[in-house]
Parts: sequence; structure tokens; C-alpha cells
Amino acid sequence: MNAAMGMNRRQFISLAGGALALSSFPYPLRAEAADRAPFRLLYSNDLTNLLTCVSPFHRKGEGFRPEMLEASVDEVAGLGVDAHFLQPAKGWVPWWRSKIYPAAEHYRWFEETYGKGPDSCGKYLLGGGDYVQVFIDRCRLRGQAPFISFRLNDGHHLEWVDAKRGEKVDVNAQQALTPFYRDHPEYRLGPDLHDWKQRVLNWAIPEVRERVFSLIQELCENYDLEGLELDYMRYFSFFRAAETTSAQRREIMTAFVGRVRALLDRTARQGKRRWLCARVPAYVAAWDGMGIDLAAMAEAGLDMANLSASYFTVQQTDLPAIRKQVPGVALYDEMTHVTWAGKPVGKGYDSRQDRRTTPEQFYTTAHLAYAEGADGVSLFNFAYYREYGEPYRGPFSEPPFLILPHLRDKAWLARQPQHYFLGPSWKDSGMTLPIPRTVKPGETASFPLDLAPPSGGWVGTGGLRVQGQDSLGESRWEARINGVALNESAERGEPYPNFYTQLLGKPEQLRAWRVPASCLRPGKNVVELFLREARQPLRLYFLDLWASGTA
Repeated sequence: MNAAMGMNRRQFISLAGGALALSSFPYPLRAEAADRAPFRLLYSNDLTNLLTCVSPFHRKGEGFRPEMLEASVDEVAGLGVDAHFLQPAKGWVPWWRSKIYPAAEHYRWFEETYGKGPDSCGKYLLGGGDYVQVFIDRCRLRGQAPFISFRLNDGHHLEWVDAKRGEKVDVNAQQALTPFYRDHPEYRLGPDLHDWKQRVLNWAIPEVRERVFSLIQELCENYDLEGLELDYMRYFSFFRAAETTSAQRREIMTAFVGRVRALLDRTARQGKRRWLCARVPAYVAAWDGMGIDLAAMAEAGLDMANLSASYFTVQQTDLPAIRKQVPGVALYDEMTHVTWAGKPVGKGYDSRQDRRTTPEQFYTTAHLAYAEGADGVSLFNFAYYREYGEPYRGPFSEPPFLILPHLRDKAWLARQPQHYFLGPSWKDSGMTLPIPRTVKPGETASFPLDLAPPSGGWVGTGGLRVQGQDSLGESRWEARINGVALNESAERGEPYPNFYTQLLGKPEQLRAWRVPASCLRPGKNVVELFLREARQPLRLYFLDLWASGTA
């Protein structure tokens, strides 16, 4: 570890005038006696869903009403959510009463620059509305701790920045574009506005960090928040790798966490601790380029870490290794409505079908997370089971809210049938995920699976399936788990009733095998698939395994 990041974390790197300079670290270290964060179930609310999703409180095409935000808090009340995380739009344009960048100033600039007037969200702000205060008041009323989740480098809708007045501009660009972004192209990571990794801002530039901090400061000073989440996943590019070292990136990010910790302590009401959370990748390999050193951040005052795979529910993460790194930090395993995002079939964001997460998969993911040391679980984008976008994205449904209380109950989860899976989830530079995988004839593909036995252990016979991107044709496969050969099964259907039909495999895309409970192990397991015979290489896109214990 870098010496400047040791036990006397009194120094941090700041960039001034383009040069790196060490200066005194003015922020308090983590209090030794600080209590562990008490929350078990976190629920994220991106605000966007209130208008993009059809729901019991929002008709298609209807403009914003504050009652919608209240209803989004109400619908998870009494279901075990003890901390509700609000994402106030994209972060760059304040969706609260701001003196740093007032709503009147922003919407006047946007109309002068792009020729577009405010949408219903903007009209609400211009009329004196305050999303954050409405949210806090409703959370307090419904017994949920109000957190703000602040996106540190969101890239949504920035591609419209160079549009001329009167040209087409997405209405949602009002939530993202500002004079700060438009007037400083030199602050961006690169010139290509169509590349998410380039169009976001460069955190090696002090002015960028200061802009973000000033907005966070305004929220912490003016609102009675229970806590704050720093969202490193929207978007997860922060530095030009060739222009910064690993140590420099870590020190910049750790110093920022320390600064926010001091802000939270200074603005706490009646001496009550305000919790600091970070939404970070669930894979350590993604941390270096982002400047994340979770152990150093814990020393600087981080209380909670939300381990995320971006848009996806995943089960195979680095949670056990992360637990060892930060024994004093409350860890949460993030789950979403999606296990697999299909290929785009239209224009715009999210122009695809998504394979939905089933209740059994939620339960199994939570059970595994607890077994690996998680303090709780979190839900992200949970509202997006609802009608959202084009009809081809369906079928749609209400979110499975009834699963929420069970996600808190370790003993109940340990008694449930299990459904493990590997899917083509989020991948960043430096990460290697086991699937999708192209397998050649005569080749064996290995897939690691961490498993947690149910209470009483596994019993009976379960199943294993693999799904190809296309038809597997007349190909012949052999399967083993932990070296034990499996018998092929003609039954290739879903192991549990599944309403969510998006991207489910057709019989010709699937192969299945019976899995005796005796071949499964707690912890590390290895699935091997040998392609004995095929006319060509075949690409595998999904693998799942199910098993049961004693009820």
C-alpha cells in the first residue's frame, strides 16, 4: 500500500495547475467506536421511473405530480425496507432548492441555448417544488431512513451538448446538460460524445471534483438526511489511465470520501451519525481504474458499501474477498430486475428485451450473499418490471413486492429451493467474466460457481441447464460438476413457474442434466461442459443450476 495511504492518512493528492502536490489531510479518520450501519434492506429510487413506467399512480404520458414520489415511498412501506435511496435525477442539475445552480437559471439557459422549454419536472421545480424535501418527509412518515444517492459522473444525455438552438434535443437532456459541462469540453475524458467512457468528466481536474462536492454540500447542509451514497457506477469512468497512476487515483478518491465524511459530521443533527455509503463494483478487478481502495475509504470514514454489477443481478462476485478487506464496513449485495440484457433492437436507451430476475433467483442470491458475509441486500431499478418503453420490451408486470420482507430473513431464505445462474452481465475493462463463452468441438469450458447449502443441506436431485445464443442444433455435450459425470435430461423447461418470458431459451437452444445433491459442495464448485460433437463452435449465453434442501 502507498505510504501516504497508511495509518496516518493525513495526506492526500490534489491536482493544482496540472501538477500533483501533497497537502495536509484535514478530515477526521473513522471513529473507532462508530456503530455499524443497522440497515438490512436498501431500496433505490431513481425518480426517472415515476414518469417512464406505467404504474398505479402514473398513467402513460402523464406529467409529474409530487404525489407520485410519495406513492413510490408508500408502496414499499411495511415490506422491510429500512433505508430508501433517492437518486435526484442525474446529479448535474439540482432537483432541490439550490443556490449554487437555481432552477430559474438552469431552465432559462437551456431554453436560450437549445430552444426547448421545461418539461413537467422542470415546471415543478420552477414553481417552487422540492423533490428532496417531499421524499424526506414521506420517508420519515413511513418509517424509512431517507438517503440521497448521488451520481458522481453520470453520462446520460450528454451526447446532445453540441446541438444548436432549434435542433433535436432529447427532453431528458434538461436533467443533464449545464453551462459547466458545455463550456468546458477540456474537462471531459475524451472528445467522442457517443462513447460513454469519454463524454463524462475527468476527476483528475480539481474543478470537476469541486463542482460535485459543492452540490453534495448543499444537500447535506440544507436537508435532514439519514445518510448519503456516493454512486461510483453512474458512470464508472473517472480518469485517463495513461495520465494517472494507481496511487494517484486512489488518493484522489479516498480524499473525496474523507471530505464528504467531514461534511456529514459537521452537518449532523443533534450529534447523530449520518451514514456514508459507496456504490462500487462487486468485482475488485474494476476498482483500479476508478481509484477505489475500499479499505482506505473505510479508514477515511466510509460506513457502508453497496456491491453492484451495474444493471444486473449477479451471484458470482468478489464479496468474500471484499468482506476480508473491510471487516468494519456494512456490505450490501445489490440485486436488480435483470439477469441478462439482450441485444439492442431499436434506437435510444434500453432498446432491448431483458431477462427478468425471478423470486427464486432473488432468494438464492440473497442467501448466498449472507453466507458470504453480507450485512444486507439492496434493490436497484426494481420498479422496471412495469411497462416501460416499447411493447417489445414486455410482457410487463407489477414488481414482485411481496418478496421484499423475505430478503431480510436469513433463516427463511435458507429453507427455500435454490436457483443459481450465470449470465452475460456487466463487464468493465480489466474484468473477465465466465459467460458468454464460445466453445469449440472437442473443447471443455469450465464455469466456477459459489454455492451456499440450504439449512439441512441439499437433498434429492436438481438440474443443470445451458442455453446457447442460437440453436445448439444436433451438438452433443457432456457435463460434470466437481468431477462427477451427470446424466443428460430430456426435460429442458423452467425449473420453477416463471411469468417472465423474456429471453427464455427455446428447446433447441438448451441442454439439461440431472444433478444429484451429493455432488454439490459448500463454497467453490466447478461445472465442466465438454462439446463432444458439433459442426461449428457454439456460443453459450446462460447457465443455471437448481437444487433443494429440506423444507
